[in-house]
Amino acid sequence: MKVNLGIGIYRDENGNSDILPVIRRAQDMLSNELIQTKAYLNHTGLEAYCESGLTLVLGVDSVCRKEHRACSVQGMGGTGSLRIGVDFLFQTGFRIAYVSTNHETILKGAGFEIREYRYWNKKTFNIDFVGLLEDLEDAPAKSVILLHACAHNPTGCDPTKEQWQQIAEIIQRKHLFPFFDLAYQGFSSGDLDEDAWSIRYFADTLNLELFVAQSFSKNLGVYSDRVGQLIACFHSPETVPIFLSQMALVVCRNYLTPPQSGAQIVSTVLNTEELYQEWILDVRRMCSRIQTIRQKLYTRLNELGTPG
Repeated sequence: MKVNLGIGIYRDENGNSDILPVIRRAQDMLSNELIQTKAYLNHTGLEAYCESGLTLVLGVDSVCRKEHRACSVQGMGGTGSLRIGVDFLFQTGFRIAYVSTNHETILKGAGFEIREYRYWNKKTFNIDFVGLLEDLEDAPAKSVILLHACAHNPTGCDPTKEQWQQIAEIIQRKHLFPFFDLAYQGFSSGDLDEDAWSIRYFADTLNLELFVAQSFSKNLGVYSDRVGQLIACFHSPETVPIFLSQMALVVCRNYLTPPQSGAQIVSTVLNTEELYQEWILDVRRMCSRIQTIRQKLYTRLNELGTPG
């Protein structure tokens, strides 16, 4: 048996990346609609998709969302959403970005100075949490801090809730700007809400302004449809329309408008209760299988005495 460790794609026992049944059902529902159009979307995306995606990440009880201090801009997957987010931040005066891994190319392309904060300790096989906190303490004000909300890539090791609280305290006190990468919601714990806990703590408990680049590529298997969103949370609802008008310009400079098809499919799943409940079960099933395979791989490597 061979396992591809080079790219983040969920595959079944036969090595295939099959379309989830819930996606096929959503496609069938859309194909049966009488009114369809291939006209351009607004620069900021499909409204129904953006609203349902915002709720998925922040939660139905989010104070930030209920007070209209949060919004979503449809992006080209997680990577495209990250790019339009950092483009906006750079044009508004941010210049330094801290990363733990794998965001350097996008940030450099936007003009940022890249600095790395310590994350993985190769000796203890765990998070270098003391080093992480020290690096955040040394970061100058208005630095952008790239954080993996869950299922850290590539280590798979996430902070505990208590550690997230310590990270948030420094970010708030030092006037840093948190930018979450949420590419694997549901794949860390099997629970969509649990995997968004860190974001909700920052946004609602601490009322921090922040960005989230979120992707449906993995948890809905719509890789080639490039379905993502950039979520923004602010202190005041008056900031939202100003932000959206500026983001329309950023999107226009990058790719004019986002694609419609994938967003319609995801929106149908999120806004149809039967499909949504089926998808929740799919996420739990996929997460459970991933954890089982990891344990089998770990056990077998130990049995073989594999170095490292």
